[in-house]
Amino acid sequence: MPTPTTELTGKVVAITGASSGIGEAAARYLAAQGAHVVLGARRTEKLATIVTELEAAGGTARYRELDVTNAAQLAAFVAFAQAEFGRLDVLVSNAGVMPLSYLKDGKVAEWDQMVDVNLKGVLYGIAAALPVFEAQQAGHFVHITSVGDRWVGPTSAVYSATKFAVRALTEGLRQECPPSIRVTLVAPGATESELPNTISDPAMKKAAIEQFRIHLLPAEAIARAIAYALAQPADVDVNELVVRPAGQRSY
Repeated sequence: MPTPTTELTGKVVAITGASSGIGEAAARYLAAQGAHVVLGARRTEKLATIVTELEAAGGTARYRELDVTNAAQLAAFVAFAQAEFGRLDVLVSNAGVMPLSYLKDGKVAEWDQMVDVNLKGVLYGIAAALPVFEAQQAGHFVHITSVGDRWVGPTSAVYSATKFAVRALTEGLRQECPPSIRVTLVAPGATESELPNTISDPAMKKAAIEQFRIHLLPAEAIARAIAYALAQPADVDVNELVVRPAGQRSY
């Protein structure tokens, strides 16, 4: 377990997609650093288990059911964090899906799902948290994308399009926000997560794992990157962090 740091102690951090992968790792790592974490995801049984474990280890954690495709639920999630801890310092928009497919397959429902979760979920988070941050005159947005926000290949066109969009959105948000509100984009390379489980074609899932998921970062590596950005002094805004496994060379 990491040693708690003064910079993160007491920060209220809300995390979407927190039931597994990067979201879960971020919750565990930041709680161990002394932050108060609020976990959101659809799988509440997993959230309950994580929160119980964090509190048994001496951390402070809460959870709430959350579907990021529902703007009202994201607004309620932010309000829940405020009600529990009196404020919200950080919103980590991490929820994402990656049902890769060729465009010729015409999987429109999966395209809609990626736009709804990967892009609209981030937009709804901004809509919910920005008024809070403006009222506090302080806050920090952290958007988790992918190296797919700057790279595209066969089968990843729609997934990468959503991530390119979030990268553009994040930069626009940074320019519009006052200096008291910081904005960070974290772009992970291949990382241990459940993302491949969202690929509906078994053969494509196997190929994606064999081709792109040979070298994998532990999810905690991305949690550490998030913590690095959060721990900077208030006048330092870490805008982009790209974190790849050392063995990932071609994308």
